[in-house]
Amino acid sequence: MLIYDWVPFALRMRGFGARNGRPEPWLTIRNREETIGVNERGVECHWRFTSDLHIANVFPSTARRLMRRSLERWPIAMRDAPETSGEPSVSFVIGHRGTERVPHLLATLRSIAGQSRVPIECIVVEQSAVPEIEQLLPRWVRYLHTPLPRPDLPYCRSWSFNVAVPNVRSDVLILHDNDMLVPEHYAFEALQRIEEGFSFVDLKRFIFYMSEKDTRRVFVTGMPPRGVPATVVQNLMGGSIVARRDAYDAIGGFDESFVGWGGEDNDFFDRAAFLGGVHRFAYMPILHLHHPPQPGKLSLSTGAIKRYRVMENIDPGERIARLRALDQGRMEGPNTENAP
Repeated sequence: MLIYDWVPFALRMRGFGARNGRPEPWLTIRNREETIGVNERGVECHWRFTSDLHIANVFPSTARRLMRRSLERWPIAMRDAPETSGEPSVSFVIGHRGTERVPHLLATLRSIAGQSRVPIECIVVEQSAVPEIEQLLPRWVRYLHTPLPRPDLPYCRSWSFNVAVPNVRSDVLILHDNDMLVPEHYAFEALQRIEEGFSFVDLKRFIFYMSEKDTRRVFVTGMPPRGVPATVVQNLMGGSIVARRDAYDAIGGFDESFVGWGGEDNDFFDRAAFLGGVHRFAYMPILHLHHPPQPGKLSLSTGAIKRYRVMENIDPGERIARLRALDQGRMEGPNTENAP
């Protein structure tokens, strides 16, 4: 472990191997069996699903060092309201349900308000029987409420996004979770990659999953944590996806037949890759706030996960055609007609 993992980690953290045309060496830290591609800016992971950075689990100090280096390069600013003004160039969209994660949502909104160099907006879609959080949101945030068509409907993240997107005021979407703090230049970098001609962009290199203690400190202080991450994750498919508005529509948006946890991001990226124009060279950190696992997350037998296992065998072009033929994003409830 010391020879095969610690030494390469230490060398990359010290900048060993830095040269023009390649990303900063710390961005290339990975597990020994994993392979990556690089460009001058970031790293493309050549494995399919999310992985933990093993050395960070064995030596927690490495997780802290990596997070500090990431945040030195890409700091997080927490503000009560955006400092930029004018017509938004980037629109954040967040789905939400319940009151348990209101502190997570408010902290996430403070990091979004901390964006600089580009005017932004944010829409929060509350999916609930009755409105619960509208009065708790900052005034600069736009609020939508989607009443549940039935009380026992599990959370449908796809439905929230599809309802919100027709209401955005910009051509660039960031489809974001309610528990992730983003760097100050996140929206600006997303816009730059879109303006280079990409239709979909994934900027997330490392996701630092914070401890319960450090997450509570964020809620109290309103500032990003500086403790030891519980886990460092790579190649996270979802959580925060950048998409050009017309490209989102072109692939049929999110599939609302994914009800409950999991699967919808994988399906979305399958269809995005089919359309083309996906920027996969990631280089930015995100801090994930602690909360108990969502129902079904630790099981591969949930309905949504099983649905993806079926859907991935269907040609993405056919999936796109099916979704574009459906009436999705209805306030009445998710359209699950695409369920296999």
